[in-house]
Amino acid sequence: MSATHEVFNQVDPLVDVNLFDGNRAMQDALRFNAPELDTAPLHALGQEVGSAEMQTHARLANVFTPQLKSHDRFGHRMDQVEFHPSYHALMTAATAAGLHGTPWGEGAANPHLSRAAGFMLFTELEPSTLCPISMSYAVTPALKDNPDIYRDWAPQLTSRAYDPALKRWKDKAGVTMGMGMTEKQGGSDVRANTTQAVPAGSDDWGQRFTVTGHKWFFSAPMCDAFLVLAQTPKGLSCLFLPRVLPDGSFNKLFIQRLKDKLGNKANASSEVEFVGATAWLVGEEGRGVPQILAMGTMTRLDCALGTSGLMRQALSIALNHTSQRMAFGKKLIDQPLMKNVLADLALESEAATALALRLARSFDRPGDAHEQAMQRLLTPVAKFWICKRGSHFAEEAMECLGGNGYVEEGGEGIMARIYREMPVNSIWEGAGNIMALDLLRALRKADAAAALAHELAPAKGLHPALDHMAESLPIRVEQMATEMEARRLAQDVALAVQAALLAQTAPAAVFGAFCESRLAGHWGHSFGSLGAGVDFDAIIARAQPR
Repeated sequence: MSATHEVFNQVDPLVDVNLFDGNRAMQDALRFNAPELDTAPLHALGQEVGSAEMQTHARLANVFTPQLKSHDRFGHRMDQVEFHPSYHALMTAATAAGLHGTPWGEGAANPHLSRAAGFMLFTELEPSTLCPISMSYAVTPALKDNPDIYRDWAPQLTSRAYDPALKRWKDKAGVTMGMGMTEKQGGSDVRANTTQAVPAGSDDWGQRFTVTGHKWFFSAPMCDAFLVLAQTPKGLSCLFLPRVLPDGSFNKLFIQRLKDKLGNKANASSEVEFVGATAWLVGEEGRGVPQILAMGTMTRLDCALGTSGLMRQALSIALNHTSQRMAFGKKLIDQPLMKNVLADLALESEAATALALRLARSFDRPGDAHEQAMQRLLTPVAKFWICKRGSHFAEEAMECLGGNGYVEEGGEGIMARIYREMPVNSIWEGAGNIMALDLLRALRKADAAAALAHELAPAKGLHPALDHMAESLPIRVEQMATEMEARRLAQDVALAVQAALLAQTAPAAVFGAFCESRLAGHWGHSFGSLGAGVDFDAIIARAQPR
């Protein structure tokens, strides 16, 4: 009987591999955006997150999900969330790598671009722990509008230490921050919020309020503080609400339940009630939406970065599997149709990487008018298009593994986790329609069409399909008068910019195949429909993770 259980034609998992060293698309994109960038930290991080140990932590943190401890054994309110030790190991590694607030406090060159690449590498683990990391990174632009709070909290926000204890910020080596905007009745329409904030005097942190209300999606409730939206006498305002008050007492924030989500299992998302909680004004009273959107811009960047990282890992697993698995007399990767699918996925992954890192570059150049114009344009475009492609990409990559990809356990079990995680980046921080509307708002700026034309100019004359789109887009931008076509415009801007970037960062085989398929129309409605003239072997060889 034992002979019937002989195991053969199964693959060795993709483990203990340096995720940075094998990612040629990322390396070339970084050289293009910042030729002088020191990539040694990314090499070290790529080795760490490609290890079996970190992959195990990511799996365990998602299997043993957070548990709400609302009361202690004697009936006292606790409102704490208990995590598996692997969650804390992942958070420790992410903060040590500077993926949270560190870029705001260190003097290194290109800190946001370097951090973006690191965030993408860490996402390849699919740890589901990066929500508080992302929000802690994004909070600084908004929080600086209360200089007194920022002065006190900045050292811990930019520290590379992780401290999960629930205590005062000044007693901790490092802190994390979250946000609370959406309510049951509003969702993306935050102006419908009903949470009320009543003036309660002022102190060293400025104007103080007492807050009563609820939040329907309150991600990472064990963060040390949050930016929240509430109605003050002058309208919807942005408030700083800590878990532990300056006197050491717990703020009146009560966790009602944790959300049971499709994916993102290791991260605790919750519903909370404020019952006379204490908070402080950030920015101008009555202008809470634009104030907190300074934070939203950064988290939207992370949505694009995160999806790009998940795409890369899904592609790497598919390449690893098909390079070893035999079917119908030869390896899967040598089968013509599989070659087509893998090459098509590789094009999508590289284009996403190029666009996401191009957007990240703009955050390192706040004084450059063109960079700021492109930041306004590309933030909603990258968030919309990359995240929209994510779920379809993950499904196709999973299919390359057959039934093994659909199973949750083992080294390839991450594929199912990636598939379940993909939709969150498209939904969180504004779904597709919100991003398309944001693009329209950006296009109303006087310099938008000119900035886009300037961005596409380096690729002029390199492919007729790109030239045609580059010529038409500024006209469409100028003439866009209705919301009805905004999603199509966001798609086309994304494709044109991706093509122009690939012209400058990728080999001719990649650039040509991308333009022929995405811009010239020689493509079907699913991955794996590239034309026969594509250099499949060159594209696949470039994408190999080892």
